Amino acid sequence: MPTRKLVTRYQDDFRLLPDRWHKVGLALGLVLVLCYPFHVGEEWLNIANLALVAVVGSIALMVLTGFCGQISLGHAAFFAIGAYVMSLGGTRWQVPFWLLMPVAGLLAAAVGLGIGVFALRLKGLYLAIVTIGLLYLVDHVLAWYVGGDNVGNDVPVYMWFGQSDYSMEEFRLSMDYGPLTLRGGQKIYFLFLVIAVVVSWMARNLARSSTGRAMMAVRDHDLAAASLGVNPARTKILSFGISAFIGGIAGAMYGILYETISVSPFNLDLSIRYIAMIVLGGVGSVFGAVAGALAFFVLAPAAQKLGPLLPLVSRLTTAQQETVLFSLLVLSFLIIEPRGLHGIWLRIKRYFAAWPFRY
Repeated sequence: MPTRKLVTRYQDDFRLLPDRWHKVGLALGLVLVLCYPFHVGEEWLNIANLALVAVVGSIALMVLTGFCGQISLGHAAFFAIGAYVMSLGGTRWQVPFWLLMPVAGLLAAAVGLGIGVFALRLKGLYLAIVTIGLLYLVDHVLAWYVGGDNVGNDVPVYMWFGQSDYSMEEFRLSMDYGPLTLRGGQKIYFLFLVIAVVVSWMARNLARSSTGRAMMAVRDHDLAAASLGVNPARTKILSFGISAFIGGIAGAMYGILYETISVSPFNLDLSIRYIAMIVLGGVGSVFGAVAGALAFFVLAPAAQKLGPLLPLVSRLTTAQQETVLFSLLVLSFLIIEPRGLHGIWLRIKRYFAAWPFRY
């Protein structure tokens, strides 16, 4: 059963907000996210900032895996490239963050285009193994360059070129903007919110474009897509490049948030976490990427409180308890609702679209 009204024109099919309910939902969502940082404490504000970084990172993986069907277990490598571009660019040349972020994305995209060549002859498990190799290669090069896996590197973030008097340290201080006073975490929240909204809008437009539809055709069946005029080689390489670019942006956001970075967090476990996010949200849609990332970080405090109450899980460490509970959650979704949170949302839409009748 369809989840929206029948359309008879291509213009209607390509509309970003097809009806008034989408507009109402967008307005309510904007009110919610704009009011959120003024009604929560520092802990939940930090969780929200982490979730916004995860939203951008999960969209990056969704473009590659959800849109084009290419499996990657090495996306943490692109995050690492973005974070270290922010660190080295700020430390050595005092380049402003708004210029370093696209540079981080472009350098990550260059690496992604290189690894995308392997996708022309490999798929499935074999491609995943190659991406794992990329992850360890990037980590090894970065560790050699900075002097070790656990060596901390500062991320000085500047607003303008040179040794500016106004850097991210001043940005993190509370400041009055007329009658409104913003704390440092709130200002970072609004900065990350703008980036996440722009990236989500770009990914949504990509999905509706001819390039995005070509990616989905290659995902479903590359030989059938080629018979319809789609170039599978170009599409696969392009998907790696776009995905890596967004991943580099997410890594740059990570550097801004943590101020000090090391190579060790950008490991295979981080890549698997992002795969869990898009599976939880629903593979193949921007909604699934956003919903999965938000759910992952919203449910994390609940997992920390639930873990000690379970008989066998309580014997594990806190990190292991969280991993076990989220693994069970992802497995449950794969068995009960493979389309994730997006599938549940579609069921709700179908119900109200048919109400009061049941088909």
